Amino acid sequence: KMATQRDKPEKDIIYINDLRVETIIGIFGWEKEVPQEVSIDIEINFDCKKASKNDSIQDTLDYKKITKDVIKFVQGSTFKLQESLAEGITQLIKKKYKVDSIKLRVSKPGALRHAKDVGVIIHR
Repeated sequence: KMATQRDKPEKDIIYINDLRVETIIGIFGWEKEVPQEVSIDIEINFDCKKASKNDSIQDTLDYKKITKDVIKFVQGSTFKLQESLAEGITQLIKKKYKVDSIKLRVSKPGALRHAKDVGVIIHR
């Protein structure tokens, strides 16, 4: 039997886009001294049906709380690689907010002269 569009499970996403945070990140000497801005996109798979039915913050993920936690984590970190920063953010959210699936993008705007930004996207 071929799968139809109706057979696919619905997928809700709560997201935070282009969260800008200053942090120490990088492998070069100056990068270990001078804070750089990173841009973070977070997509969390979350069933929003209960929240939409009850219209209650208790039934959803509070993106303001998530944002505060991510900012605090990133500002306090000193990773060499964006990959490590992305993994740290992902594990923080998964553990604290008990979510199963996250797509996370971390980039360093302006890190390369000829590119808008460079970064990493991970799925966990």
